Amino acid sequence: MASLSFIIGIIGNVISILVFTSPIGTFRRVVKKKSTENYKGIPYITTLLSTSLWSFYGILKPGGLLVLTVNGAGAVMQLIYVTLFLVYAPKEVKIKSMKLVAVFNVGFLGLVIALTILVFHGSFRLTFVGILCAGLTIGMYASPLSAMRTVIKTKSVEYMPFLLSFFLFLNAGVWSVYAMLVKDYFIGVPNAIGFVLGSVQLILYAIYRKKSLSMEEEGSASLVKRAVEMQASEDGGMAGGPRNHSLSKGRSLPKPSISRQYSLQKIMKTISLDLQNWQQETKDTEKADNDHILH
Repeated sequence: MASLSFIIGIIGNVISILVFTSPIGTFRRVVKKKSTENYKGIPYITTLLSTSLWSFYGILKPGGLLVLTVNGAGAVMQLIYVTLFLVYAPKEVKIKSMKLVAVFNVGFLGLVIALTILVFHGSFRLTFVGILCAGLTIGMYASPLSAMRTVIKTKSVEYMPFLLSFFLFLNAGVWSVYAMLVKDYFIGVPNAIGFVLGSVQLILYAIYRKKSLSMEEEGSASLVKRAVEMQASEDGGMAGGPRNHSLSKGRSLPKPSISRQYSLQKIMKTISLDLQNWQQETKDTEKADNDHILH
């Protein structure tokens, strides 16, 4: 029968791979448009370094098969993302990104492997690589701090996607449990920090989500008000001057004319178009920040 640590490790593998696959939609769009647009390559370059080092750690660690498999798969996927980014990036961005790849993914990674094999011996090899891996993982989990600061400042969760925060929280929690079971502090410490930060993100989301919804309702109301004011202005211009709204005694109210019915339709159409444009701008901003925050 499989041990509890092995089962938890398998669950951690599945969740981590789901996190690694999250940029697929982004790069499908990049390939379709043959342009990286405003996307940044540094998150994928640093994640490639992190997964490569963790794969090396899994090779060095006795019983580190689950660490090796998940990070090996992650390294392959990040390599594909980085390659696609270099293919479709503008010339200046491409040159800068290639330099970063050469420094981090070739130079730094090669230096770590060389030092580990040639300089360190015995348990010091695992300690050296483990410290580097833990530091990179803490940096990865700390990257959404800027988004959290934005949420508190704007009182809106539109710049902190729920699914990304939830899966990072879940991923950190599962690997923290795994680390406790196998007594691996290099895996446990950074993931415990990630679990705490992920919990804070979810709490912020719960606090400010209602405020974000109320802000959306206020925005919709302002769009309605603007449309009505614009229509009223147009009607005033067509009339050529102020109207006498007084009603003579005994006279019935006039029936709505065809022009008034047309005006109402025009107002509703204006409201609909403004709402669609506002929602689309919000989605585009959230997607760009989601990809920038990722990893």
